[in-house]
Amino acid sequence: MAGGSQLIDEISGTLKRASTQALDISFNELLDMAAADPPELNITPDYQRLFRWSEGQRSRFIESLIIEMPIPSIFVIEEDDGRYQLIDGLQRISSYLHFRGGLDAPHLDPPVAKGQRLVLSDCDIVDGLNGKSFDDLPASLQIRLKRAFIRVEVVRKGTDPHFKYHMFKRLNTGGEGLSEQQIRNCAIRMLSSEFPDFIVRMSEEESFGVCTEALTQARVLSAVDQELVLRFFALKNRRNRFKHEVSDFLTEYMEDIADPDRPERFDYRLEEHIFRKTFEILKNTLAEKSFAFRNKAGTALAAGFSMYHFEAVAIGLLSVIDKLDPASVQQMDLLRETLLAIKLDADFVRMTQGGGKNSPGPLNDRIGFVEQRLLHAFP
Repeated sequence: MAGGSQLIDEISGTLKRASTQALDISFNELLDMAAADPPELNITPDYQRLFRWSEGQRSRFIESLIIEMPIPSIFVIEEDDGRYQLIDGLQRISSYLHFRGGLDAPHLDPPVAKGQRLVLSDCDIVDGLNGKSFDDLPASLQIRLKRAFIRVEVVRKGTDPHFKYHMFKRLNTGGEGLSEQQIRNCAIRMLSSEFPDFIVRMSEEESFGVCTEALTQARVLSAVDQELVLRFFALKNRRNRFKHEVSDFLTEYMEDIADPDRPERFDYRLEEHIFRKTFEILKNTLAEKSFAFRNKAGTALAAGFSMYHFEAVAIGLLSVIDKLDPASVQQMDLLRETLLAIKLDADFVRMTQGGGKNSPGPLNDRIGFVEQRLLHAFP
């Protein structure tokens, strides 16, 4: 049948874009590769932050290696210079690095620095391993660990970037502790690193940090701050194409900006200027309460962070951004009063409380409410 022939041709074409190889590599070799300068096993900083296993989980993995239990493969991408970039297997590799003193993970609680060795705990098969570090093990067990191997699936250099991108998403979606933004940050790098790097850099802007100070450390570790930056640009530039699923909307926008095969234009210099000015203005007005909601008494702003307020205020402010000077005390005073009045307004409270407001109608209503008030204050 013609349709079947076309399907076979399409599948064959996809297979030609992928070149893979399976290798068995010892953990000691992986340790050496990660410790090389520059590293031969590359764990990018964004991806490294995803390491979340507890000390008990790390310990039980080491226990599995010692008693020679089978373990799943890891996946790497071969870069142009021959180095490997890890795309799946972070929890396992990092656990081994910690046991051997080769892990640098300042984001953990407690943080781990290179040279610190994991002390085994919560091992539930060989209780005698608990309380021991690598140096405490008999030489025979140290050698066994060094020689323990793992199957490494290598996506060879020259493989189509889109194949790498979709492979990363398939492997990591629903994985251990990965947020949607963390997956975006790492997966999009398979296409291009420019836009993910830009998103990270904007999330580190001082004024943005002040305005989003109410985010918990857990949310920051899950890259919610970076998702806010992405949300700002996606709504600024493509709000008319938002339908319902916020996650898909953000992912598609990030893909379109990063993918060199797509025509989406992004003026990095101009967009950075607008972003900086927006959050400099908010820092000079409501600062850490820029995205706070009204307190129960209805008289002031409570501590906290509201995504609905972020969308409404940050995007609504763009309607008058060209009329505002962050250094003008008079303008900033008027804007502070206007924004406070908006947030305390009962109609705005109804627009920004409760669930079910992630559709185009409610989104445009709350942004439009802010725009109307700001345009009246700054005609």
